[in-house]
Amino acid sequence: MLRIKNTFKKILCAGLAAVTALSMTLTVSAAEPYKSYIYDFWGDPIPSQNAYRIDKTVTGYDMGLSRLSDPTDPLFIGEKASSRLSNAKDMYFDPDEKEFWIADTDNNRILRLDEELKVIGAYTGVTDGGNFASPTGVYVKRSLYEPNPLYIYIADYENSRVVKASVESETELKLVQEYTRPETDLYTVETFNPSKVVADFAENVYVVCTSVNQGAVQFNRAGKFQGYYGANRVEVTASVIAQKLWRKFASNEQISGMKRNVPVEYANFDIDEGGFIYTVTEAANATTDAVKKLNPAGYNVWNNNAGDNYVFGDMASEYDPTQNQTYTTRLTDICISDNGLINVLDFSTGRVFQYDRNAELLCIFGTKNSTNDQRGSFSNPNAVEAYNNNIYVIDGSKNDITIYSETTFGSLMHEAIELYDQGRYSEAKPIWENVLARDGGYPMAYMGLGKAAMNEGEYNKALDYFETAYEQKSYDKAFKYARNDFIEANFNTIVTVCVVLIVWMIVVSKLHKRGKYVIKGRFGKKSRKGGR
Repeated sequence: MLRIKNTFKKILCAGLAAVTALSMTLTVSAAEPYKSYIYDFWGDPIPSQNAYRIDKTVTGYDMGLSRLSDPTDPLFIGEKASSRLSNAKDMYFDPDEKEFWIADTDNNRILRLDEELKVIGAYTGVTDGGNFASPTGVYVKRSLYEPNPLYIYIADYENSRVVKASVESETELKLVQEYTRPETDLYTVETFNPSKVVADFAENVYVVCTSVNQGAVQFNRAGKFQGYYGANRVEVTASVIAQKLWRKFASNEQISGMKRNVPVEYANFDIDEGGFIYTVTEAANATTDAVKKLNPAGYNVWNNNAGDNYVFGDMASEYDPTQNQTYTTRLTDICISDNGLINVLDFSTGRVFQYDRNAELLCIFGTKNSTNDQRGSFSNPNAVEAYNNNIYVIDGSKNDITIYSETTFGSLMHEAIELYDQGRYSEAKPIWENVLARDGGYPMAYMGLGKAAMNEGEYNKALDYFETAYEQKSYDKAFKYARNDFIEANFNTIVTVCVVLIVWMIVVSKLHKRGKYVIKGRFGKKSRKGGR
C-alpha cells in the first residue's frame, strides 16, 4: 500500500517545487502578466514553470483589415467596412490550408486569415442566401463526396440558421445548404439560435443552440433533423436530491409548481481527427460533464466504471481582492491540437488549461484583467485555437488575438508527453529528467520516470517515483512486479527456509506430544507437560 506521509511530505514537496520553479522562471515570469501553477495530489495549486510565453498580440490593423474598405483592393467589401474586430465569438484553424477563420460577430462578417494572421478573405453573406446577422460560430472542412471543394459552416445566430457554403473567391460564398429550426414535435424550443457548429466525416452537422439543453442539434448531410447528440446529465446537488424525494409525496399541483431540474446546455465543442467530439459547459459551478469526449454514438468515453476522476479547470473558486469578486471556472471553448493535446479556455479567469490525450493536466497559463490594457491579459476571452505549437486566444472586448509560444520547458514537456502517450517510456526518460531539472515538483515527470523504471525492470525505483507522484494504481502494479521479482530471485532460499520451518514444527509437535518439550507457562515459569 502506498505510504502517505501527509503533512511533512506535502510541505516539503510544495517548498521544493516553489524554490525550483522560482529559481528557473525568474527571468521569464517577469515578462508575463500571470504566474504559472499546477495542482498537486491534494488538489492544491503549486508554482510551476511557464510552458508558454506571450509571443505577440495581433489587432485588426496588424491583420490588414483596412484593405476591406479600400475600393482598389481585391478584398474590398464596403467603404464602411471596419478595420477592427468587434466582439469576435469564434475562431477555427484549418490544418489543410493552414488558415484561420474568424466569426467577427458584431461586424456581421467572416474573416479568412493566413498562418501569419494576415487577412486573405472576407465574407458578409452568401450568394442567394442573404447577409449574415451576428455570426457566432464557424467551421471549415472538405467533402468526401465532392472533388475536394472547401466548405464553410456558419452559425448565423440572428438569422436563425446554419449556413453551409462553398468558398468561391476571396469575397464570395455560394449557398449549398441551410439548416433551420426542425419542424418536428421532438424539437420543443420555439427559437432556433445556433451559436456553434461542427461537422463530422459523413458531413453530419452538430449545432449548439441557445436554450437547447438536450444536447447538440444534429442534422444529416441533406439537412434532415436527426435528433439530439450527447446531452449533459443533471448536476446532482442537495436541492436536486431533496426535490426528487419531495416529489414522491407531493400532490400533482405541487409537482407542477416545482422548478424543473434540467441539464446545462453546451458552450462550445470541437472534433478531433478520430471523429470524437469534445464538449465544454460554461455554466458556473457546473462540474458534471464540464468537459466530455463523445464517441459517434454520443457516449462520453471518460464516463467509465474504472473509478477515474476527471477534473477540468480550477479545482476551487478564487477571490480577486482588486475586483471584490469570487471567480468560478466557466469553460467557454475547447480545441484539440494536431498533436492530440486538449486546450480548454476559462472565461472567468482567462486561463488556458492544457491536458494530454488521457485528460492529465499539463500546464495552466493566461490571465484575465479587465481594469487595464496589460499585454497578454484578457477581458472577454471567447475562443482558443492551436497551430504549430502555438496557442491563439481571441478577446471579444479588446478585439485582438494573443499568441502564446512554447518555452524551453514547454517544448521538453510536450516532447516527453508525446513519447509517454505512445508508450515509449524509456525514450522519454532523459527528457523527463531534463524537465525535473527545471521544475522539481512537476507531477507528470515522476509518473513518466516511474513508467520508464517499470519498463526497464527497476521496480523498486519505480515504487519511489510513483510514491512521490502519489499514483496509487501504478504503485500497486509496480509493487506486484517487485514482489514477484523478489520471489523469483530468492526462490531456493525461500523454499529452504519453508522446509526447515516445516521440519522444525513437526519435531516440536512430536516432542510436545511426548512431554519432552519445555514451554513457558502462563506466568513465565518453565513447566513440563506430560509425565516426568
